[in-house]
Amino acid sequence: MSNTTAGTRFAAAYAVLTAAHEVGDYWAQRDKDAIAKGKPGHEGRAACARHVASYTAVQALALAAADKSLALGLNWRRATAGLAISALTHYAADRCAGHWAETGPDAPALVRAAHRTGHTGWLTRAPEAGPLMDQSWHKGWIAFAAAITAGGRSR
Repeated sequence: MSNTTAGTRFAAAYAVLTAAHEVGDYWAQRDKDAIAKGKPGHEGRAACARHVASYTAVQALALAAADKSLALGLNWRRATAGLAISALTHYAADRCAGHWAETGPDAPALVRAAHRTGHTGWLTRAPEAGPLMDQSWHKGWIAFAAAITAGGRSR
């Protein structure tokens, strides 16, 4: 049994999930999936799913290594729930790849939400806006995933 607190587990889980996010999002992602993940239809969905699978594997391995080496005492049901949140929200954002400046009803739901919350000007005039919205979405959900992972009693 571990003596770590939920706060300690949260800090460790957030740091590990965020670092693994960077590795999974850039190093583990295949170029052909990065290009195709925002395309409509089966090709885009499959590319995004492959990317999210490798991304989630990197996060899971990093979290397991941290749990073991730091004796965090993570509850793996909670960790699995946190990883699922990270994966599902990552998929939702990455299906928007290449679509952030779109304003029509056919734009992905997350893009439409960004426009509805007042980001149209920025998204349509600044090429870096979409990737920044994407990364901020990921990091916010990683914090939530870390909180789920860290909550409750240690094992």
